[in-house]
Amino acid sequence: MLHERQVTKRIRKGRKKKEMKIAVTYDNGEVFQHFGHTETFKLYEVEDNKIVSSEILGSNGSGHGALAGLLDEHAIDVLICGGIGGGAQSALKEHGIELCAGASGDADAAVEAYLRGELVNTGANCDHHGEGHTCGGHEDGHGCGGHEEGHSCGGCGAHSTIEGKNVGKTCKTHYRGTFNDGTQFDSSYDRGEPLEFVCGAGMMIKGFDAAVANMEVGEKVDVHLMPEEAYGEADPEAIFTIELAQLPGSEDLEAGQQVYLQNAYGQPFPVKVVEKNDETITFDANHEMAGKELNFTIELVEVSE
Repeated sequence: MLHERQVTKRIRKGRKKKEMKIAVTYDNGEVFQHFGHTETFKLYEVEDNKIVSSEILGSNGSGHGALAGLLDEHAIDVLICGGIGGGAQSALKEHGIELCAGASGDADAAVEAYLRGELVNTGANCDHHGEGHTCGGHEDGHGCGGHEEGHSCGGCGAHSTIEGKNVGKTCKTHYRGTFNDGTQFDSSYDRGEPLEFVCGAGMMIKGFDAAVANMEVGEKVDVHLMPEEAYGEADPEAIFTIELAQLPGSEDLEAGQQVYLQNAYGQPFPVKVVEKNDETITFDANHEMAGKELNFTIELVEVSE
């Protein structure tokens, strides 16, 4: 059924607390979708409702319950994540940590959306749900936590073949991403804060990682990435059709709308409605950048061990 019936109806009107710390389950530059399996958090210091700094925190292999304690040790006020089990939700509550589950997309943008009062808690649950999909859309048809343009330059998995003096080091870069026609899809310059990641750890797409691996601080390079160096080719099997009767609430969706479905384990994942008729609806679960050639201007700002 549609998550809109499960979504917490109260939409925050912005935070009143002058200083706070927000943690996001973090992987590949995006909100990681399973709290209990997250290996990395991105922590944000917020003052007067604005992000003033951020840092990466490893989970050190902590399990579901221990993760809540880890966040408490770092004085976290709010956790933004994808799916999360009931036990972990209880642990967070015991530590007084506010939860905003069901987020997806770019981590930085998710925090910005939270601070604007636009990110709602869907209560996305990682418990086993059995067969079938459930559909979780937002009232405006957009998912929690995407860039305004819906893009990010996160990658997928460690890149063991990448070599260079910066591999394994924490790098801060400014970048601007464009398509071949010159259209900009993302820019850290526009957000006013460089992107921080560990080079070669799989936090970025392969081509981006490879470009940064041997850069000097202060250097700026232009790179052109083929799909295999970025988000890969589109997978035809990620496009699927469901009968409307099997997905209550889908009759209200429209082509072009972005919503969340849940897999058999209750984990939310973003899809786009590509076609709909009186009997069926077709979704595309491919990353929106799949199959695209990408261009980046990358400036290395800082490198630390």
